[in-house]
Amino acid sequence: MSALATTLAASTTSTGEAVQFWVLGTIAVVGALGTILMKKAVHSALSLAATMIILAVFYLANGAYFLGVVQIIVYTGAIMMLFLFVVMLVGVTAADSLKETIKGQRWLAAACGLGFGILLVAGLGRASLDTFDGLGTANAGGNVEGIAALLFTRYVFAFEITGALLITATVGAMVLTHRERTERARTQREMSEQRVREGKQLPPLPAPGVYARHNAVDIAGLLPDGTPSELTVSKTLRARGQIRDVSRQALEDLKALEQRAEERLGRGHEASDREEENAQ
Repeated sequence: MSALATTLAASTTSTGEAVQFWVLGTIAVVGALGTILMKKAVHSALSLAATMIILAVFYLANGAYFLGVVQIIVYTGAIMMLFLFVVMLVGVTAADSLKETIKGQRWLAAACGLGFGILLVAGLGRASLDTFDGLGTANAGGNVEGIAALLFTRYVFAFEITGALLITATVGAMVLTHRERTERARTQREMSEQRVREGKQLPPLPAPGVYARHNAVDIAGLLPDGTPSELTVSKTLRARGQIRDVSRQALEDLKALEQRAEERLGRGHEASDREEENAQ
């Protein structure tokens, strides 16, 4: 009778647990889909981090406190943040993800993913869940001891194979991103000669003149004669035609400044003449 009561209690789920599972499970699935479908790598990394945090909440809700803490600290706090900062610093764009370095790898990846999905569904479908031991039995010697006993006894081969796969993936990433230099580095003279042959800008770009009063990126710097130099503006803005011309206003301000300077100099001469007359 007690065994039947334990089985019935284990097979029933409260309303709060059901709501928690469906709400957080939906968010986790949406985050997993966002990891695959997002165009920007930063958004994909954030979606994966959200999915990992929700998995940690599931672990904590089921009494696996050690797994929940490790999931947040190691995976979300360390590995995912490392990926995120690397992506933000390196500047991976959506165009980089469209470049297929190895032909046919997208179809191969899709086939492998489908195969692993079928194996996962088949394994879950054949799982036997007739009786439940409960959290008390699973955590009898502590959550950490129970996980260690399973990892290094029942699942030791799967654990070692996973470690070997991770090391192989790391070495593979290093090999794919490493570029061997096939030719010697060009000297400064060779690069200068190439610029001459291609007709590029040889001297340094002109700096803003002494009368430039703006530091906006779309306003060209002024040369000493007051004319704007479009070479001081970004090539992108030049190609878009988004350059603001304030040279006329600058020349008017310069003319007004010179006029005020002349007036002050005139007043200074008049004052000095009066002082000389008074002294005489």
